[in-house]
Amino acid sequence: MFGLDQDFIYRILKFGTVGFFCFFIDFGLTYVFKEKLKFNKFTANTIGFLTSAVVNFTLNRMWTFESSSHDIEMQFVKFISIASFALILNSVIIYLLNVKIRFNFYISKLMAVFFVMFYNYSMNALFTFTDIVAK
Repeated sequence: MFGLDQDFIYRILKFGTVGFFCFFIDFGLTYVFKEKLKFNKFTANTIGFLTSAVVNFTLNRMWTFESSSHDIEMQFVKFISIASFALILNSVIIYLLNVKIRFNFYISKLMAVFFVMFYNYSMNALFTFTDIVAK
């Protein structure tokens, strides 16, 4: 299957499962902070995104990449750095789709999450959990 090994495919599926779970955390918190607590939509988006990023790191470290590295702090710094840039990408995409093109905010956020997912997996596989991926 295009030269992809079974471990890689399994890891992608795990990453997608974690991402799907964190997607609900992200959207749920964004909704609560934007609609119920009346925060600015970009502040609400940031809260949802960053909270889901912490959960995402934990689950991906333990389950997806099964990392046993003792350098958790450095992995977390790398993960959050990648997530922070992903947040910028996410916000730019939402801004362009929602503010400039006038798509619904949540449709814009859904599209942003989809595109940013590819960036997140690639960067974390290459830089955060390199000891696991190199096996």
